[in-house]
Amino acid sequence: MALTWQMFAVICPLCFLAGFVDSVAGGGGLISLPAYYLAGLPPVMAAGTNKLSACLGTVAASGRFLAGHRVNMHIALLAALGAFPGSWLGTALLQAIPEQTIRMMMIAAIPLVAVVVLRRNKDMVRRVLAPGRWQLPAAFAIGLLVGFYDGLVGPGTGTFLILLFTMVLGLEAVRASGTAKLVNLASNVAALISMVLAGKVLFGLGIPAAACAVAGNLLGASMTLKRGVGFIRWMMLAVLALLLAKMVADVVI
Repeated sequence: MALTWQMFAVICPLCFLAGFVDSVAGGGGLISLPAYYLAGLPPVMAAGTNKLSACLGTVAASGRFLAGHRVNMHIALLAALGAFPGSWLGTALLQAIPEQTIRMMMIAAIPLVAVVVLRRNKDMVRRVLAPGRWQLPAAFAIGLLVGFYDGLVGPGTGTFLILLFTMVLGLEAVRASGTAKLVNLASNVAALISMVLAGKVLFGLGIPAAACAVAGNLLGASMTLKRGVGFIRWMMLAVLALLLAKMVADVVI
């Protein structure tokens, strides 16, 4: 596929913005994937190339959170182990269930998630649903569940990881955001490997886009570490609103 300067002009700035949003609250794919469509890439090639830029951007954000000591490694590793098979199962099921059914389910669920976010106190934690010895099994289950969602639906994966890490495991918001980055990375890497093997990644476009995504992720991670809970909370609400709007538009149009 021939590359043009217009493709780079559309995709690179939007991948920077997507990286920034994704590092804070998840949901960067809501911005970056449509950017590839707008630039004229076929859907499968757009998805594969987007995974390349998303993966490298997530690596950068993960490194920033690790350097800031805002990652719970035990939870991240167990959840990542669950995310791999979860994503695989979700992708398999996606081929058997009508896409419209999935969209309608998410349209019903997202407002409920937004209400939960609004009701969180300033620490985004009211009670720990999986205390003590249940923490690690719950982490694996969260990875499996959200990995399944990532393979089946996709957008908003990081946002749901942050919510579950705060609500179920009691992580404070910044640490939940950092931990979610590693889990999201595991899911993205599995999908990227599949896309590369299928020849569905446009490296000439994906690598410059990835550089922009890395810059956006680093900026977003730095702002999250500095500004903390309130910043994450409102960014998450913005991402949920964007996700809901996109899914409603997909159903109506």
